[in-house]
Amino acid sequence: MNSMDATHSMNPVLKSACYVQCQSNHVQIERAAVGRLASSLLTLSVPEWNYQYHFYDGSARTVAYLLLLDALNFCFFSEPQWRISYRNEQLTGYFALAASLKRGLEEGIPLDDFSFLAAIDHKILSYILRGENEIPLLEERLAIVRELGTEMMAHYRGEASRLITAAAGSALKLVHLLVTTFPSFRDESLYKGKEVYFYKRAQIFVADLYGSFYGKEWGKFSDILLLTAFADYKIPQILRHTGVLTYSDELAALIDKKQEIPAGSTMEIEIRAGTIYAIELLRQELTALGRDLLPLEIDWILWNRAHNVKMAPHHRTITTFY
Repeated sequence: MNSMDATHSMNPVLKSACYVQCQSNHVQIERAAVGRLASSLLTLSVPEWNYQYHFYDGSARTVAYLLLLDALNFCFFSEPQWRISYRNEQLTGYFALAASLKRGLEEGIPLDDFSFLAAIDHKILSYILRGENEIPLLEERLAIVRELGTEMMAHYRGEASRLITAAAGSALKLVHLLVTTFPSFRDESLYKGKEVYFYKRAQIFVADLYGSFYGKEWGKFSDILLLTAFADYKIPQILRHTGVLTYSDELAALIDKKQEIPAGSTMEIEIRAGTIYAIELLRQELTALGRDLLPLEIDWILWNRAHNVKMAPHHRTITTFY
């Protein structure tokens, strides 16, 4: 069994990506472009964890903060755009969410108390996420926060540390605990009659622990290599821009016109699967070139780059999974 086969057998997300990519009608991976992109990444450093916008105190409070952050880490695009002001800086998207929750903790709102989250109301959540315009899917976010609080109280006595301890140092086990405990983390779809798994927010929570704690203490996982990239909007956007992902004319036209690609549709599933499989191929190519990077590190490098390059639009899918 080669290393790729071993990885497939251990992470259902990568196994799903392989299954979809092998049958994909609308999304293809250009192997030559994978090689070119890998070469361009050889000297790029992995971005440091951003402590400016994320709460961090080195304790289980940070774990609770990250769990709440990634429970809400989805769908930031809207017209007009949601933005917040934090320490005299205007923020949008993911960093606006991270900073708004950090701001809440700094204001004394007990966002690390899961009994508080279980009973949170619309007014309080709106205040926490206050800014210019309203964050998309606010009602869905409210339901997810309540679910997070309720299930943490029921299964882990409201202690984030118990959730991490239960994973026994395994990234994949922690992902499994998240998707079995919290329905909102159960990022699954049906593709040609078969269930496929993406688990974007569950995997990114593990990665955020790893990044925030520098792979130590709460962020130490023996199998961190087995996490895949995170199937969202920005990574497929830059993979298309670099020629790694190519789309059918039909799909390309929908994306370029900013028309919605329905969640769970064939096109949407193929975009996400192609993204994950392409990053795995990039990882292998980089290893062959002498640089070992985790899939999550490649994801972070590309995600940062995607915010500094002018590109064609990303696909539009309204979902709570990413």
